Amino acid sequence: MTEKLSVAVLGAGIMGAAMARNIAKAGHDVTVWNRTRDKAEATGLPTAATPAEAVRHADVVLTMLFDGATVREVIEQAADALRPGTYWIQSTTSSPADVAKLAAAAAERGVIFFDAPVLGTRQPAEAGQLSVLAAGPAEYREAVRPIFDAVGARTTWTGTDAADASATKLKLVANSWVLAVTHGAAETLALAKGLGVEPAAFFELIAGGPLDLGYLRAKAQLILEDRLAPASFAVDTAEKDARLIVDAGRDHGVRLDVAEAGAERFRRAAEQGHADKDMAASYLASWD
Repeated sequence: MTEKLSVAVLGAGIMGAAMARNIAKAGHDVTVWNRTRDKAEATGLPTAATPAEAVRHADVVLTMLFDGATVREVIEQAADALRPGTYWIQSTTSSPADVAKLAAAAAERGVIFFDAPVLGTRQPAEAGQLSVLAAGPAEYREAVRPIFDAVGARTTWTGTDAADASATKLKLVANSWVLAVTHGAAETLALAKGLGVEPAAFFELIAGGPLDLGYLRAKAQLILEDRLAPASFAVDTAEKDARLIVDAGRDHGVRLDVAEAGAERFRRAAEQGHADKDMAASYLASWD
């Protein structure tokens, strides 16, 4: 039997809510906090009024918030209630620099920190089939394995020093491909519409060949069937990730023109009122 853990999940958005429910389903005691309390209550799990209340008795704290700045703010609110020896699983997609700062904050409080972003969207999150990318001390990995097993289909370990942000770096590389394919699907279908080409003709042309791709078809289906809500991966979050990717590249001497243009495309879609729709709404940014 896996030891029952007390887990505080900070953040009850698309991903955090699903992860919290799967951790509870695995038999652990879960308390959820979210800035907007009704989202926390919608998980059907016990909720806390403040981050400090959520973490006070937790063995494990999992953060799944919007960005690194939000994580810093929330953890600061919880700081006095964090107990030395608590395991902190930081799954928010953020910058490598933010991960280093969060790891330092954890060390100051005697908290054991894991850089552990996840790859996947709403459906795999709800099914507990995410890919967990993780970096952290080898001697404590067994302690957090039950949580990773509850939310993911597999865990890929990238290093032993979470402050190096090796897991986050891999997540940004993977997301650069995810966003590129999404924009590719959006612009391909927009061009087809503009030229009067039936999308089916394009998909028949590439079927089964090296240009065919499951993710391309999945995003195209959302566009063609006008199923952009509810989002699996929202436009505003995709823009944030795109800018993290551009900044990470720039910090390491790499110019990412396509990612930068993609971030601007997401910004335009959000400005048009599509911020909460699936990132395939990049398609809608093809027209003024």
